[in-house]
Parts: sequence; structure tokens; C-alpha cells
Amino acid sequence: MKKWNAASIKAAKGVHKLACLTAYDTGSARLADAAGIALLLVGDSLGMTVLGYDSTLPVTMADMLHHTAAVTRGVTSAMVVADMPFLSYQINLEEAFRNAGRFIQEAGADAVKIEGGAIRAELVRTLTENGIPVLGHIGLTPQSINVLGGYKVQGKTHEARDRLIEDAQALAEAGAFAIVLECTPSDIGAAVTAAVPVPVISVGAGPECDGQMLVMHDMLGLTERAPKFVKPYASLATTMRDAFAAYAAEVEAGSFPAPEHCYASAPS
Repeated sequence: MKKWNAASIKAAKGVHKLACLTAYDTGSARLADAAGIALLLVGDSLGMTVLGYDSTLPVTMADMLHHTAAVTRGVTSAMVVADMPFLSYQINLEEAFRNAGRFIQEAGADAVKIEGGAIRAELVRTLTENGIPVLGHIGLTPQSINVLGGYKVQGKTHEARDRLIEDAQALAEAGAFAIVLECTPSDIGAAVTAAVPVPVISVGAGPECDGQMLVMHDMLGLTERAPKFVKPYASLATTMRDAFAAYAAEVEAGSFPAPEHCYASAPS
């Protein structure tokens, strides 16, 4: 059994702050796992970070299964959660159950993530009762941007705050082992965290949550316009551009490959 799983993540509530990241490939997953990241989310954000889409909406089950399997091959300790893409769980319970099961059986995920609050409680209960752990997701839910009107801060009114608390409680009662809360004021993050017995993982919801999650490309400095809540821990876009430019210049000048990069002939 991995160090980090549904039970150990849930038990971290109030004991251990959880560092979480997205991951999309074996190499980066292996590095994050070795660094001690507790939870790796194979996010449908790969639509923007890897596949070049403008949103998460075009991402398919095939895309997610492919990248989830790649991540699981690089991990020995972290919990791997697969993001269920748009239309993979909204149509009916039977189809949602089947698709969630594919992430566990075919891609090796440890759990799935589902967007939505109380409206998803029945689905969360069905999955957890049948052996599929669920990470909830409320607040800014990117698959609903056409309804929300874009990527906007959520929970700004008293009514919205109360709905978020009710949604979190419904998910926890249905069996979610943890809940992602995205893009809310910090006081909302604190209130939701205090209202439920499972960890609340912040994506721009403030420091009082039980853990933090960032998109790997954002925190590595690989995106041009990262959200306000992101702290870049590296500037890899600059490093990569410089490396590509240096390589191109040396190839054009004929200085690469140098003798030390070449194989010698066998003695005659």
C-alpha cells in the first residue's frame, strides 16, 4: 500500500498540511513523487498545459486515461487522482460508474475527482460504496465556465458562502475523502475547512485550508499568465528557451556535436 491513499489523506486533517500538484507524464510525476508530494492530480487542465486547448472542455476520456496511466507509472508513494472529464459523469450514474472504474482498472489511478457539490452527492456515494475513492471539487469548477461566465472568484456573497459550506458538507457526508476548493476568498476557505471533517485542499482558497494544490506548469514558470494565487518556484520557460536557442546556434555553427559527443571507430 502506498504511503498516501484515501485513508492517509483523510487522516491528515488537522495534523499534516498536504502539498499537492497536477502531473501529466511519467518523468515529472517521478520527480514530484521523490520530492514528497502527497497527492498528484492528473488534471483535465492538461487540455491547456499539454494539448493546446483554450479550456478543459474538449478533453476526452481517452486523453485522461492515457495521461493517468503515464503518471501512475512514475509514482511509488503519492496518491494519484484522475480528473473525470466533461460529460464522463454527468449523463447518468451507470455511465459515470463505468468511466470512474476505468480509471482504476485500466489506468491504475487511486481515486477520481468530480466537479460539483450537493448535486454530485449521490454519485459520490455510489462510487465510494463500490470501492472507488472520490476527491470532490467545489468553488470555481472549470467545466462550468460557460455557466459561471469565465474563471471568476467564487463565494463573494453570504449566500454563495453558505452554498459552498453546504456543498462541502454534502460531499463529505456522501463519502468524499477530501475536497478541492478553488478560487475563493481566504475567509471562505477557512470557513469551509472548519465545516467538514475531511481535508479541504486549496486551489487559490487561502492558507487556512488543509492543503494546497498548484498546476505544475504554473509553479514551474512554464505558463505566460499564471493565476494570482500561484507562486512560481522556478522560471523554466526562460531556461528552456535559452537552452533551445543555444542548441540551435551551436548546430548552425557546426560546434555541436564536438568530438566528445561522437563515437570512435573500432581499432582496425
